[in-house]
Amino acid sequence: MPGRVCCCCAALRPRYKRLVDNIFPEDPKDGLVKADMEKLTFYAVSAPEKLDRIGAYLAERLSRDVVRHRYGYVLIAMEALDQLLMACHSQSIKPFVESFLHMVAKLLESGEPKLQVLGTNSFVKFANIEEDTPSYHRRYDFFVSRFSAMCHSCDHDPEIQTEIRIAGIRGIQGVVRKTVNDELRATIWEPQHMDKIVPSLLFNMQKIEDIDSRIGPPSSPTGGEKEENPALLAENCFRELLGRATYGNMNNAVRPVFAHLDHHRLWDPNEFAVSCFKIIMYSIQAQYSHHVIQEILGHLDVRKRDSPRVRAGIIQVLLEAVAIAAKGSVGPTVLEVFNTLLKHLRISVDFELGDRRSSAGSATFSTSSKESDERIVQNAIIQTIGFFGSNLPDYQRSEIMMFIMGKVPVLGTTSQSLDTSHLGDLGTRRIQIMLLRSLLMVTSGYKATTITNALPPPFLDPLLSPSLMEDSELRQLVLEVLHNLIDRHDNRAKLRGIRIIPDVSDLKIKRDKISRQDVSFMKKHGQQLYRHIYLGCKEEDNVQKNFELLFTSLALTTIELANEEVVIDLIRLAIALQDIAIINEDNLPMFNRCGIMALVAAYLNFLSQMIAVPAFCQHVSKVIETRSLEASYFLPETIFKDKCNLPKSLEKHEKDLFFLTNKIAESLGGSGYSVERLSVPYVPQVTDEDRLSRRKSIVDTVSIQVDILPGNNTDDKVDNTEEITFEALKKAIDNNGLEEQEKEKRRLVIEKFQKAPFEEIAAQCETKANLLHDRLAQILELTIRPPPSPSGTMTITAGHAHYQSVPVYEMKFPDLF
Repeated sequence: MPGRVCCCCAALRPRYKRLVDNIFPEDPKDGLVKADMEKLTFYAVSAPEKLDRIGAYLAERLSRDVVRHRYGYVLIAMEALDQLLMACHSQSIKPFVESFLHMVAKLLESGEPKLQVLGTNSFVKFANIEEDTPSYHRRYDFFVSRFSAMCHSCDHDPEIQTEIRIAGIRGIQGVVRKTVNDELRATIWEPQHMDKIVPSLLFNMQKIEDIDSRIGPPSSPTGGEKEENPALLAENCFRELLGRATYGNMNNAVRPVFAHLDHHRLWDPNEFAVSCFKIIMYSIQAQYSHHVIQEILGHLDVRKRDSPRVRAGIIQVLLEAVAIAAKGSVGPTVLEVFNTLLKHLRISVDFELGDRRSSAGSATFSTSSKESDERIVQNAIIQTIGFFGSNLPDYQRSEIMMFIMGKVPVLGTTSQSLDTSHLGDLGTRRIQIMLLRSLLMVTSGYKATTITNALPPPFLDPLLSPSLMEDSELRQLVLEVLHNLIDRHDNRAKLRGIRIIPDVSDLKIKRDKISRQDVSFMKKHGQQLYRHIYLGCKEEDNVQKNFELLFTSLALTTIELANEEVVIDLIRLAIALQDIAIINEDNLPMFNRCGIMALVAAYLNFLSQMIAVPAFCQHVSKVIETRSLEASYFLPETIFKDKCNLPKSLEKHEKDLFFLTNKIAESLGGSGYSVERLSVPYVPQVTDEDRLSRRKSIVDTVSIQVDILPGNNTDDKVDNTEEITFEALKKAIDNNGLEEQEKEKRRLVIEKFQKAPFEEIAAQCETKANLLHDRLAQILELTIRPPPSPSGTMTITAGHAHYQSVPVYEMKFPDLF
């Protein structure tokens, strides 16, 4: 009787419940009853309105089996759900999906690893189904949190730990795919979701870095390896996530990366950080690269007070990102990148000098370590600036060159330069060196069609400023920058090192015909280049590298910019350099004097072979041969050796050891050169900055040379200590002699104005005008003063009288006035 009652009650149950019950066998090991499953599927397809009830009943049974640990029936229920989900595609599937997600959530909440993996697999199958219409009410917050937690599984069994982590990564991948394809995909890009998804993926990506350190590029994994390796699977998911990011949500996907790297202190060492941002830059769309660069720059500003190694790690990451972005589009961030990097360069120098000042008098290891760390930061900044600049197109690179040059602190520049007022002379010099090193890297490989484009006046004037000649290293950097811009045919490598070249034709130098633009440039700015080389030779701290770079500068100018007029000017410059060493008005050391003589010999040997005038080549070769026999220290092969015997003086040397102007003029005159200007000594152009510079002013030297008219040599100078005799008085009274001297002076002045180049005449006149203006200003300052009043007082300080006058309205006049 009781059995009949049960049968009767079972018959009264709804059909969908009976069909669901029939798919479960008595023994769960037998698996799903396929025949009954087909009946249930046919019923669900025929009556889609029953899907929600079928799903609810299956969810009820599954929850009960999970609680009772009847995992065999749980597997059967999930298999049935998966088959129903794949078979039914209609509008009524949405309520069924809710029941399905509820059952998946139940499995993920359980502590059994097998059930968690089972729930994840079912969710991944569901994520691959494309729904006809979007679901506006469905959210995946729970699944994001749960899958992210599974990615951080710390089970004591390594195999189970790996299995759960792989399931969590696959679940996140399923959520991303499902939400991105949905019209409400913006929800997954919210910060609260990205802050869970991105660190979970990075955590698993980091593990393979810790295990094998990935020395060298990894081999491409097969499909099975991707499924079994959490790191590779996480990397693929991370790439897919970034590849789906759009303009509006790119920042939300990148910012959690910085938080993860900060929290786990992965900037030092920064191998993992570099690999992460390489993945980011290659995965995102090219037009969004500038977003990532902006985020890195912003994070660098945030961490500007951190240790030098952390900042260096961030800058190196920026270098890698910029290297990838520079090949495509970097958007409007070009100047922003350079501006931020230059700002941090100044900050780094400030930190370095601050540590040095704070530890003055106590040379501790920690201080020296901090200084070396700051040097690492500075080198990383320079490498980033140089690499980024060298990969830009020429039109942008020229703008960056102007931008960097505008930041170099020199006298007379505008407020755009970096503020180094609080850094002192040492800090200013460090900033100048760093910026010039950056500029050197940016100009490397730059090929301008004309020299005017490469060296515009706003760039050339500060580059050749005396402010950048106060140090040997500064002068070397300036010359190297000039070489990058002047050398348009890659001849510099052939000219490396100062030496007497036996046959210049063996170098196979490439050159083109001088263009009109180049000729115009030399007429306008040639005197600046000559002046820089002239003054650079007169510095006492010159070393061998300085002379080598000066020789290369002269040689490149000859190759790229020299016509007949420029050749004459370069010869005049070389003779003037020889006079510096012979006369030695600047009291240069003997090494410098011999170095200048060697420089002149090497250059004139090169120039004579370039213009191929036989008589000129013969004179130069004869002088060099005589020097090799009698004064080898005047040749570069000898003077720049480690141990070279220097002479005590140069006054006793014969004229055969020197290059003579008259001999050169004779040799070139027969070949059609205008040699009249060779008789006019070279005088460097004077600028306003010379009077403002803290260096030894050349104004006095130039004024002396201007007063000495052309043709007057050192032999013609009158000794100031000449003895007064009857003959001397007779000559002084003789008017005819005075008239002849005046005529000779007038003749020389006329000759100078006829033969000397306009630039030199203008420079000499400007020098006299500037001196006159300075004298007049001093006289006016002394004379135009308020007169001392009757009630004024006089004070004497430092031997000079100073009057303290009283205003007129305060003076006390007599009553009868």
